[in-house]
Amino acid sequence: MLKSFNEMRKIDVSPYVKQRDGADYLPWATVVDLLHEHGAERVFFTPIYNENGSSLFMSEQTFTDNKCNTNRCYEVRIEVVVDDDSFIYSYPLLNGINPVKDNSLNQNVVFKAMARAFVKAIALRYGLGFSLWSKDELEAQEDDIYKHSIRSIEERVQQAYTRLIRKGMTTKEIAAALNKTEDEIKVLFTFFSQIDRFEQDLLKL
Repeated sequence: MLKSFNEMRKIDVSPYVKQRDGADYLPWATVVDLLHEHGAERVFFTPIYNENGSSLFMSEQTFTDNKCNTNRCYEVRIEVVVDDDSFIYSYPLLNGINPVKDNSLNQNVVFKAMARAFVKAIALRYGLGFSLWSKDELEAQEDDIYKHSIRSIEERVQQAYTRLIRKGMTTKEIAAALNKTEDEIKVLFTFFSQIDRFEQDLLKL
């Protein structure tokens, strides 16, 4: 059985830390080994595919910089499995703290994002290597609002709603717990598409 979050957080991962592009990172394979070493029996991650069969999710809006390089808000989603626990985690494609431009997008970049998603998901869920990520967050520069996607938020909300259904709650029970009607819940889910269309219209003006 895997140790508790607090126990896993105390594990010194510094001997395993590598450097890439001037930044510290913990190899995903090392994370798998350490989890097994401290009680896990089954550890892996698999990509989540979109409706087109691709493991790369992206915004509809294209952004162009002053050098005419284009990019979108790209992200990957993976399912993380540790013993009987499984969950989905999303992570953006980044070049350091900067978004990945279309002219530098390739399969290697996509896999690196998945691997980094796995390592961060493990840190947040189980504590292993958490200190590395807390350091990253403290040193992060001002947040870029264009890295966020309303569709990603919609996906998270839908996943949370689906988890409750799978646990045995009815839609009526969920609505009652939120002090809302079922119709109000349905309306809330339509807001994501409305806001997305509103942003696209604004950007066309």
